[in-house]
Amino acid sequence: MFGTPSSIKPHIAVFGKRNAGKSSLINALTGQNLAIVSDVAGTTTDPVYKSFELLPFGAVVFIDTAGLDDTGDLGKLRVKKSYEILNKTDLALIVVEKELSEFETNLIKEIEQTGTDYLVVYNKSDIYNYKNIKNGIPVNTKTKEGIDILKKRIIEILEKHKALQSEGLVSDLVNEGGFAVLVVPIDEEAPKGRLILPQVQTIRDILDNDAFCLVVKERELYNALNLLNKDPDIVITDSQAFLKVAADVPDHIPMTSFSILFARYKGDLNLFIEGAKEIENLENGDTVLIMEACSHHQVGDDIGTVKIPRLLRQYTGKKLNFEFYKGKGFDFARKDIKLVIHCGGCMLNRKSMISRMDIFNKNNIKITNYGITIAYTLGILPRALKPFDIDFKY
Repeated sequence: MFGTPSSIKPHIAVFGKRNAGKSSLINALTGQNLAIVSDVAGTTTDPVYKSFELLPFGAVVFIDTAGLDDTGDLGKLRVKKSYEILNKTDLALIVVEKELSEFETNLIKEIEQTGTDYLVVYNKSDIYNYKNIKNGIPVNTKTKEGIDILKKRIIEILEKHKALQSEGLVSDLVNEGGFAVLVVPIDEEAPKGRLILPQVQTIRDILDNDAFCLVVKERELYNALNLLNKDPDIVITDSQAFLKVAADVPDHIPMTSFSILFARYKGDLNLFIEGAKEIENLENGDTVLIMEACSHHQVGDDIGTVKIPRLLRQYTGKKLNFEFYKGKGFDFARKDIKLVIHCGGCMLNRKSMISRMDIFNKNNIKITNYGITIAYTLGILPRALKPFDIDFKY
């Protein structure tokens, strides 16, 4: 937890044919030998992720991909992996040697369909005459010619993204000088000796907003609130403690969960809310897909594989079929899923989560998230959404 989480860093993916100079470009931009460079075509096979401080902007993740012209059965799989990287790419750099080929042209069409920003980078400017090119930046990764111009354009695009981003996790909910109470259960699911990422990021966001917070376990919440001289701006709880927290927090104090905060921060909160309404339409034999972005160690009463299925069965009274998916890589080609319930997505960047939501939306499959599902089945979703000025009714 000492570095900036990759999930909140802009992702810059570098695409191009084999030996076009993708890895060399990353090294030139960073001024370090982050990527392996070789004259042998196909040196980069699987996507490689490298975190770096791109000054003066800040922390970013560079993704080095396999060549778009890779051949053979294995090569086709590598190319497929490269295209999948688009789902998490905030800015694509397309490295071209000499001129645009069919490979780069097809990739640009795909990128434009996703609405992702991209730059065409013409490499080896010492060999080829790039004086008449349009919509591209000529560079020489050996002499560093054009690298500063490219870096400036990259930062301009990233700054534009930053300006267009919505508010932080809680910066619009906790006033400057105000405070929040965070309810953090320490049970068998809590990692030893540390807090989980959503809790850490929420604390940091509160501090960045010149506010402060009180962190308590759910058993100490009632006494903690009685010790305070004034009401907190908001109480934020782990979703699994929703019922006890809702009982202990007076109705006039705003209350929500970390998971619902992340539903808004990483995805589309309104779309997640609409997805939760699909719970009412579940029938016997329907399949519910429960998705997690990481492969955490499961315990006996695991939230994804045990608690949420139990809540849904109790709420609906139906015999439902549950399937489970874990991990960042994702390739969906089914239409027999009735409802998708996703974790908070703290390990995914926003582009990845939005891409997943788009895939299900295009297949007319509703999607919601853990915190919203738990609040919905417990009957407290209207209260959990009030901090966001959302008037939800069952």
